[in-house]
Amino acid sequence: MKAVVITTPGGPEVLQLQEVEDPELKDNEVLIKVEATALNRADILQRKGMYPPPPGSSPYLGLECSGTIEAVGKQVSRWQVGDKVCALLSGGGYAEKVAVPAGQVLLAPPGVSLQDAASFPEVSCTVWSTVFMMSRLSAGETFLVHGGSSGIGTFAIQIAKYWGAKVFVTAGSKEKLAFCKNLGADVCINYKTEDFVARVKEETGGKGVDVILDIIGAEYFRRNLDSLSFDGRLFVIGTMGGAVTEIDLRVVLSKRLTIQAAGLRYRSPENKAAVVREVENNVWPAIVAGKVKPVVYKYFPLSEAAEAHRLMESSKHIGKILLLP
Repeated sequence: MKAVVITTPGGPEVLQLQEVEDPELKDNEVLIKVEATALNRADILQRKGMYPPPPGSSPYLGLECSGTIEAVGKQVSRWQVGDKVCALLSGGGYAEKVAVPAGQVLLAPPGVSLQDAASFPEVSCTVWSTVFMMSRLSAGETFLVHGGSSGIGTFAIQIAKYWGAKVFVTAGSKEKLAFCKNLGADVCINYKTEDFVARVKEETGGKGVDVILDIIGAEYFRRNLDSLSFDGRLFVIGTMGGAVTEIDLRVVLSKRLTIQAAGLRYRSPENKAAVVREVENNVWPAIVAGKVKPVVYKYFPLSEAAEAHRLMESSKHIGKILLLP
């Protein structure tokens, strides 16, 4: 098969489409002929040599895909050859075929093209596991997502609105904020021209928001704590603005705050399967009902993976960027 290979750690130019061995299929896995895969920020870190795949995982990039099942392992009963699916991967999506544990596979949602279904597994599993399973966002609460126009952000806006939350977002341009508003965001804040803490306080009558999903990390840490209400929950899923910060525990104590952080990639297959089942039960009905839609900015052929990475690093996109074998 063909796959995008990182020839050496570095810039986008190190990505090359090469002929490689087909994946080996384990007894608990299915083999997917890839229809599409989506870019994630983690792919850029891996390309630079800063985010190695978990032991035993595919060395190739790509944390999600959609496609058609070509083969099933001996222990797999739910899936059959020919099923149209999408899947959460530990790696290997930037290829014509990928092997994935059967528990990380979802039926492609009806009403969404098989290509666009590739935009859902990583964002839905990330947002559902952090914002809902762990931070327990519920109807009537307030929710702030940083990077509202990102793949994570555009999904988080829609699913949080579906579950009855009031949604605040930050983004860096009028165009991005208008897009977020159109998706259902209630309060849109330009982080380049406004102080998001002041705006959050103003919009909540000084109370603050209940839950924050943050991709920035250190740069926003103290301001996030200031933006939370009593019993507020901060969930950090990225460190684009640095990884090391100081914390005033008095703020955490006085407001009874919860601070959590997690990624998906290094979780056990059992843990990922549990998240995937939760997503199937709680998110898929919203997608099938048309209440949560794929947001795809651009499609590239697999051979132009370097160009796709340049676009993601420019931050000019809104939503997801897909690669098509």
